[in-house]
Amino acid sequence: MLEFMNAKPFLKWAGGKTQLIGDIENVLPKKFIANKFTYIEPFVGSGAILFWMLNNFPKIEKAVINDINTDLTNTYKVIASKPIELISLLKEFQTEYHNIDTDTELKREYYTAKRTLFNTRSTDKETQAALFIFLNRTCFNGLFRVNKSNAFNVPIGSYKKPMICDADNLLAVSEALQKVEILTGDYQQTLSHAEKPALFYFDPPYKPLNKTSSFNSYAKDEFDDNEQIRLRDFCKTLNNLGHNWILSNSDVKGKDLEDNFFDDIYEDFNINRVFARRNINANAEKRGKLTELLITNY
Repeated sequence: MLEFMNAKPFLKWAGGKTQLIGDIENVLPKKFIANKFTYIEPFVGSGAILFWMLNNFPKIEKAVINDINTDLTNTYKVIASKPIELISLLKEFQTEYHNIDTDTELKREYYTAKRTLFNTRSTDKETQAALFIFLNRTCFNGLFRVNKSNAFNVPIGSYKKPMICDADNLLAVSEALQKVEILTGDYQQTLSHAEKPALFYFDPPYKPLNKTSSFNSYAKDEFDDNEQIRLRDFCKTLNNLGHNWILSNSDVKGKDLEDNFFDDIYEDFNINRVFARRNINANAEKRGKLTELLITNY
């Protein structure tokens, strides 16, 4: 009998939620263990929670993911529909990149050329997805950041021979995505895809803890306090419609005891504080444990 590996995130991602899985499991409504439901992630990112849910909750009848980052959702769509073509391109990139392992300058030129090509966004969807994964695997800390012109501008990382093509996992991800609807755009469009009972998990761009801590520019438009409040209003709408939701965000009160931003706007809901590591920082000494928020409406 063939054994299929569980799908796992195919990207390194700032704010990836693998470290929060245990905490999220602790707050999940028990009804979703035994009953069929729809699972929805309006800010999918690397999909750490998505794949964990798909691997562990067989009662998920349908899943819906969304992101405003078109490069990201294109990659999900290509993995779902054309994994073999994508793997072939990534193997080619990996071979070429590993063959220049000892020449730092040549590696930098290769990386820069691929980044420039990616930013033209003129290639076919499969090549664009392959470039997206290549850059994610070879750039500094797996960070995805774009400027106001939507140009990816992260420098090369210091990895010698990074795994660029994880073929087995890409095939597992492709299989998992067959029951997933992939949307691109504003998160509010996911509401029209919510069939009861539905569980939403929100992982929006985090509110920065200070002026230098923000790595949330993964889309060209900023997610400011007004956007955080708009999201709260959407969560209220879901609550009134009888949907369950979980939301993650930074714990600004943990940094400043007088900052009650989230405590105020989510005062009608349940606010849990959990510990989680943040690894996306150039200074290793500044990495470490911080409290984050898990907010629920049940």
